[in-house]
Parts: sequence; C-alpha cells; structure tokens
Amino acid sequence: MRVKILGSAAGGGFPQWNCACPNCRQVRAGAFHGKPRNQAQLGISADGDSWFLLGASPDLRSQIERTPELHPREGVRQSPIAGIVLGNADVDHVLGLLLLRELQPLRVHATESVRRILMEDNSMFAMLQRVPDQVSWTTFAPGTVFSLLNAAGQDSGLRCRALSLGTHYPTYVSPQRQGELKSQEASLGLIVESPSGKRLAYMPAVPQIDDTLLAEFDAADVLLFDGTFWSDDELIRIQGSGQSARQMGHVPVSSAEGSLHKLAGLRRPRKIYVHINNTNPMLNEAGPEYAQVREAGWEIAEDGWQFDL
Repeated sequence: MRVKILGSAAGGGFPQWNCACPNCRQVRAGAFHGKPRNQAQLGISADGDSWFLLGASPDLRSQIERTPELHPREGVRQSPIAGIVLGNADVDHVLGLLLLRELQPLRVHATESVRRILMEDNSMFAMLQRVPDQVSWTTFAPGTVFSLLNAAGQDSGLRCRALSLGTHYPTYVSPQRQGELKSQEASLGLIVESPSGKRLAYMPAVPQIDDTLLAEFDAADVLLFDGTFWSDDELIRIQGSGQSARQMGHVPVSSAEGSLHKLAGLRRPRKIYVHINNTNPMLNEAGPEYAQVREAGWEIAEDGWQFDL
C-alpha cells in the first residue's frame, strides 16, 4: 500500500487566511523556520494506479494538481481516484466532494449518518447525483471491516475498519437531525490494512486516549495521529477567548495527559503527527517544541510525504 500525505494541516491550512498569529505572520514574511501546509488529506493505493482518498479536503483540487499520480491518464475525462472514505461530516473533511462533481464516477464510503447529513440535508451535494451512477454510496458501521471498492464495485484489496472516537456532530447539523443520528458515527478514526497485512492508523481528531486505542495503535505499522494543538488552552491564550483543545475534540500534544506522554510506550508503529493547527508551536523547526517531539521519536507530517506499507 502506498500512502501519500497530500495535506498535513488542520482546518484553514497554514498560514490560515484570516490569522495573524506569530506563526502565520512569520511564514508570510518568509522568516519562519518551517513549511506552509494544506488542509489534511491522505491518498492510498494498493497498486499505484487506483487511488482512494481518506476525506475530501477543501484544498483537494490543488493537491491533485501537485500529485502526478492523481492526474488523468487516458481519454478526455478520466481520473485514477476511485473512491473516498469519510470519517465525519466536518466541512474540512467533506467540502472537497463538491470539487469532484464533474460527472466522474466515484464511490463514497461513509456511515449512514454522514450520508444522510450530506445528501438529505444539504442541497448543494445534489451536484453529486446529476446523472445515474455519478456517485455510488457504500455505507459501513463502526467496528466492521469493509473493502474499498471503486465505482464499478471492483475490490481494491484494501480493507478498512472505523473506530468511533467522538460523539459530536458539526454545529451546522440541526438539533433535530442530530437526534435522529447514531452518536457513535459522529467522528471516526480509520484503520486501513494492505493486501500484505500492513496497517495504517489514521486518527486526525482524537478527544481522548484509552487502553483500547493504545492496543489498536500498537498493532499498526504507521500511526498518523492528531497533532492539532500543542496545549489545551492554545487558542484561548492566542485569541483571548474560544474553546480548549479538548472541548473541540482534540487531545493536546503536551502535558501529562497529552499524546506525547500517553503514547510514549508505543514501540511498533512509525509515529507521525498530522492535522496540525496553524497556531501550534511545533511547526517551528527552530523551536523547543519541535525538538521535544523529534527527540521523543515522533515525526511531524509535511505535504508531499509518501511511504509504502
């Protein structure tokens, strides 16, 4: 399985369009010891020809153009992108679907709750159903193993299993609709297994770490983990108001209850932080936070990275 990190930042990217935090100011001025980043997006393939996206980032169009493997190859209209797996209904995770509306056959794997939010409550997503079989939907339930299929129903050889991580749906989902949905389908992490049995754990939004998750991570070969915020009060300190990291559904990197400490005992997986917010000081490669992460055996994802499992 080939894995490509098409984007590694949290929502808004880095720099964020309306942010003048120290990180964003310095990167715009060319004085930052670190790299700009697109919003989080992963591409995976079992054969290098047919690709599946984990999520559908708002930056997807530019990410495709920067990735030759995702360019059309034959005929006037064609794409090696065979399908998408959705782990939630957050705008940062689904808006890219609308960028794939040009009548290209695709398969979207999602829970029934996420499908209902998009296709029953949001008229814009009707753009994905203008002609028969434009987008085929395959629903799955958390905890069950499902195959990644293309639009024609052909099996890629990749297997996926979703882990329920959070119970809060996006705020744009009406209270009435939320009452009709399954809370365990609100926010998912994904375990993807290659035909050779290698495992990738993609966990961009993790509100808490328990023993069950630790066991899942220790069985993975690569762990892409929530690196959104360095500290729990990061946004509050920078903005003067707002929510904590945990209130937003993200365990912070630092502190005794943070991921750097909680996951220190993992020995098997390659450990990579992903979904990094523009305010996170570990983006500064000359700073102590970056050094602390690297000394602990972690990597900080960058756009364009790829590896094979």
